Amino acid sequence: ASVLAVAALSASPALAGPVYENASGGTITWYGHFSPTILSFDDGEDTYDEIADNSASASRVGIRIKQPFTSGELEFNFETELGLRETDEISQTETPDGINWERTEIRKVDFKWNTPNFGSFSLGQGSMASDGVADTDLSGTTLANSVDVAELADTFQFRDSTGALSGIEIDDAFSSFDGARLGRIRYDSPEFSGFTFSASYGADILDPDDDEVFDIAARYEGEIGDFEVEGSLAVIWTQREDREDRQDTVGSFSVLHASGFNATVAAGDRDTGGTYGYVKVGYRADFFSFGETRMSFDYQAGEDFVSDGSESTAYGVAISQRIDDLNLEAYFGYRNYEFEDESTTEYQEAEAFILGARWRF
Repeated sequence: ASVLAVAALSASPALAGPVYENASGGTITWYGHFSPTILSFDDGEDTYDEIADNSASASRVGIRIKQPFTSGELEFNFETELGLRETDEISQTETPDGINWERTEIRKVDFKWNTPNFGSFSLGQGSMASDGVADTDLSGTTLANSVDVAELADTFQFRDSTGALSGIEIDDAFSSFDGARLGRIRYDSPEFSGFTFSASYGADILDPDDDEVFDIAARYEGEIGDFEVEGSLAVIWTQREDREDRQDTVGSFSVLHASGFNATVAAGDRDTGGTYGYVKVGYRADFFSFGETRMSFDYQAGEDFVSDGSESTAYGVAISQRIDDLNLEAYFGYRNYEFEDESTTEYQEAEAFILGARWRF
């Protein structure tokens, strides 16, 4: 019903945010999107069906202000999620309220100075340098099918062979090790032949703890013949007050051919435990005049996430359809999860289905 409601809303004149410009060339732009979905999770014993916000791209609103400054530009960006119940908050034992906005929903309170020759300098709540490095993906299906395979069903638990809840959640057994959004200072270099380099230092200021994070990242975007190519790589150091410090190394690479065929790979390693590899193949085509159709299949294998010797595997399929005139993307995804460890316990397979739409404004 929510998906149909979004489609109905989108059939009205677009509510795209206007751009206001002042006499000195500054601009103010507001933006956002609405991302409802239907989630169905089967843990091998029972099925749970809920309407929720898609955690892969939660509903949000934002405003961006830009103002020329000397030979560069000052920029302020505020962005917050709407606080709607998200797919990664639902489990066998808990279904949160439909709306519960908290300050942790704030994504960005970011001040940036963009310079023409020396790159950009950022201060405030926002993306660390490593945020998004695991997600390099040209398939166009990330709303339903991405390297963060746990995201659709994070807090659901595996059941053991007797039907009992094991206490092992999906997100215990899978992770992409992608970077975070924190209160930070960040530097991004100018582009050098398609390459950019970033570094940041930050801490959680919305839900404070004693962790301190430092990271460095490199990114590439370019074209090689008929191929569009993107890649990312980062190292993340987390210093923790009452736990062992850790280091994460994560990267991803994606290529899109002019024919629409595409492929994505990603990998990550955490020195305190956990490593994974991920692969996706996809196809993009203009079957319909109103927008592009995207399809993909992916697979992830991980080790040592829950305990030494544990193994986690997941595979999924996705299809996404653009409706350009409505700024709408409808999607369907399926995900299978399997887990085993070196104990005598056997765990049942779990499955998740998602059907939804994202409307940008």
